[in-house]
Amino acid sequence: MSSKTITPGLALALLLAGCGESQQQQAPQGPPQVSVVTVREQPVTLSTELPGRTSAYETSDVRPQVNGLILARLFQEGDYVRAGQPLYRIDPAPYQAQVASARAAVTRARAAIASTAALARRYGELVRINAISRQEAENAVTGAQQAQADVAAQQAALRNAQIDLARTTIRAPISGRIGRSAFTTGALVSAAQADPLTTIQRLDPIFVDIQQSSADVLNLRQQIMAGDLSRGSGAARVRLKLENGSTYPAEGTLRFTDVTVDPATGSQVIRAVFPNKQGLLLPGMYARAEMIEGTKSNGLLVPQRAVTRDEKGNPSVLVVGQDGKLQPRQLTAPRTIGQNWLVTAGLKPGDKVVVEGAMMLQPGTPVKAVPYNPNRPQGQAQAQPTGQAQAQAK
Repeated sequence: MSSKTITPGLALALLLAGCGESQQQQAPQGPPQVSVVTVREQPVTLSTELPGRTSAYETSDVRPQVNGLILARLFQEGDYVRAGQPLYRIDPAPYQAQVASARAAVTRARAAIASTAALARRYGELVRINAISRQEAENAVTGAQQAQADVAAQQAALRNAQIDLARTTIRAPISGRIGRSAFTTGALVSAAQADPLTTIQRLDPIFVDIQQSSADVLNLRQQIMAGDLSRGSGAARVRLKLENGSTYPAEGTLRFTDVTVDPATGSQVIRAVFPNKQGLLLPGMYARAEMIEGTKSNGLLVPQRAVTRDEKGNPSVLVVGQDGKLQPRQLTAPRTIGQNWLVTAGLKPGDKVVVEGAMMLQPGTPVKAVPYNPNRPQGQAQAQPTGQAQAQAK
């Protein structure tokens, strides 16, 4: 066989050897690269979103205080009325007659004072000369005193009649937006009726009643007492999301927390007050209130995409240790803050948490940590594992 002749088997062997040398030359050395964030303590504002209902700042059911026939309605339904503004007029004729009768009774009682006082003076002179008995003189003095008391009683009756006459004009007890009228002109009303004539509601400012579990309220108070949370000066701030998903433009403030717990639901009512100059909020509207609970001065935040969960739902992350190897960490992360988890246990300041690049890597693998860039487009490929990891993948 000629020395220039190459058998097919030999050619295949030479080709495989060349590929092996080419792969060894192309495979760079070094650990795989992962993106990490360094955990640092920072002030974190804690908030809770809870359901709530709006309610009027003040509400007054307008009812008659005297009996009679409604002669006129003096307002337009839905208008803004001011305290003291006339709303209805009830037939005043019977009460005008009562005032006239009471005035006459006062005049009669005052006339009786003059005669009884003169009689008491005369009897006083006669008793000194023993012309009459002392008992008769004392009776005359008592009659004069009773006449004076009768005048006071008749004056009180006159005042009561004048009050009833004034009540024939029904006035607004508070300022606010007035609702529909349940009674029309010509209706007979009475002071003892249960149904109101109409209702007035003050809507600026307006309340939002929020339901929060008593356990959450207790935890919040304990954290504030322990110094874990600080609210600073002033009342806690509240933001509002409306039924249509929009955010109410003005912030409210926490007014008070109810002093009792509803035994049926185990919740407490928290009341916040919001300005409502434009009248956008109406009583009975559903809303979600975001309460600013306070600020945690030493909060630890970890991106949500860095956290994984096991079959039991327990959160964990991979951390690059001091030796440059991956280490698993179990976390306690009770809530989210924006795009991050708030970690209360499992991490300490300075830990390097892996965010990207460790999907195919096992704990204990040496890695090269580079800072995580949150602005990198998600579709852009992350630096791929190199060296031995690439060789293993092939």
